[in-house]
Amino acid sequence: MGIYFNPTNESFTKDRNYEIYVDKTELIAYLNKVLGTPRNCIAVSHARRFGKSHAAGMIDAYYSLGCDSSNLFDNTKIAANADYKKYMNKYNVIHLDISSFWDDFKDNLVEKIKEYIIDDFKKSFNDEIDYSKKFSVILMSVYQKTTIPFVIIIDEWDCVIRNSDDKELVHSYLQFLHSLFKSEESKAFLALGYITGILPIKKIKDESALNNFREYTMLKSKPITKYYGFTEEEVKELCKKYDMDFDSVKAWYNGYLIDGVHMYNPNSVTQAMIDQDCDSYWRNTSSFSSINTFITMNYAGLKDDIMTMLAGGKVIVDTRSFQNDLSDIHSKDDALTALIHLGYLGYDADRKSAYIPNYEVAEAFQMALKTGIWDEISKAISRCDELLMATIDGDETKVAEIIEQAHDTYTSVLKYNDENSLSCVLTMAYFTAPGYYNIVREMPAGKGFTDFAFIPRSNAGFRPAMIVELKYNQSAETAIKQIKEKKYHGALSGYSDKILLVGINYDMDGSDKKHHTCVIEEWRNS
Repeated sequence: MGIYFNPTNESFTKDRNYEIYVDKTELIAYLNKVLGTPRNCIAVSHARRFGKSHAAGMIDAYYSLGCDSSNLFDNTKIAANADYKKYMNKYNVIHLDISSFWDDFKDNLVEKIKEYIIDDFKKSFNDEIDYSKKFSVILMSVYQKTTIPFVIIIDEWDCVIRNSDDKELVHSYLQFLHSLFKSEESKAFLALGYITGILPIKKIKDESALNNFREYTMLKSKPITKYYGFTEEEVKELCKKYDMDFDSVKAWYNGYLIDGVHMYNPNSVTQAMIDQDCDSYWRNTSSFSSINTFITMNYAGLKDDIMTMLAGGKVIVDTRSFQNDLSDIHSKDDALTALIHLGYLGYDADRKSAYIPNYEVAEAFQMALKTGIWDEISKAISRCDELLMATIDGDETKVAEIIEQAHDTYTSVLKYNDENSLSCVLTMAYFTAPGYYNIVREMPAGKGFTDFAFIPRSNAGFRPAMIVELKYNQSAETAIKQIKEKKYHGALSGYSDKILLVGINYDMDGSDKKHHTCVIEEWRNS
């Protein structure tokens, strides 16, 4: 009927017609359970490109009186639900994308939103409604006239909160939201409130417009976790359909652990399937200035934690102090929590720890490190591709030189004094290798555990399998001897005809001067 009032199902139709469609319609079954109940206000705060807008378009199509979606939902998962048709296309729907209003009407945002909605009302009701009254009364008048309650969907609801320092504008906007979701009138006319944003709801002093919403975030989203992003099973099915190597896709896009469910960035997975290539698709849609902003903050321990995560580790984070505001950061924990909500870090709720979730995000960090305080780290990481090629080419001198540079660079941040320290350095030194290899530390092999196994992915091309053994104050030759005696290389015999055996040792004298040596041998399956 209108653009904002009772929209059509065009958005969801496009999703259904697209080459890649992953069925998330069971979300509707959950929404139907809370429809018209005291728990009917839902706030979904997830990182960009995680399917929030897709879900909003689907909700339009299902509830809006402005369309007939019976055929559109046939053969979807929701169609098997007993109440499938009970609520379909039977509600007055208002759908707003606040970011589009913000772009055009920063100074008089609320007035323009009301104006556009009322223009749509007039198309349906002419002058039968008194539009001079306050907005909640106008909505109540529509409800009384039609006896049909509202489903109100607001995409990017937090756009104003994130982008405006104008307290008067923020107050006016929150009062507008109050009229939709918490006014006396809304208790009668509101069947469902559904809002999406990037950050969880910020509690603003003396404002209560959104304190009746149940929140679902990157930290906790039960029971609707699987309806945003792609689950591992969904990605496996797409990999089968598009003949893509699942292990490669997993390394690039997996890693978001929400309520114990492994979630993938749906935008990146979709692009990888269409292009038949794993790449960093997020960099084309998101600004990495966010990473720069937070990793350069001068909070004690922050740089150490970033380095630990870059080296593949996890760091404990207290997420409770974060004020849900990117401009209100007061500690290392706040900075890391912000990156979790933005999708640049994963979060393990069981361990209360943050980590870099996948190779795509690791690449984003690599780009973001090109800043002042990270300059030396960035220079070391920039030699990662050179190191990998030198290893493959058997250039022992260059491998030792690059690793020595990396070791010296990272020493100022992390404490190194044993074989385990060199293991952390190697992870950083081969920072870009996971694009081509599944790198397994302490992999069971032969008669023991090899320090590093580089298992080629399907896109590895000419890059061979590699076994890397580390020694401290011994010799690189000793490392090679151990690989052979314990037959570590046998564990990789099925991955390529040629396997590189790499032994690396570093010695330290009394002056803390490090000296690295490397021996590389080639072993072939007979």
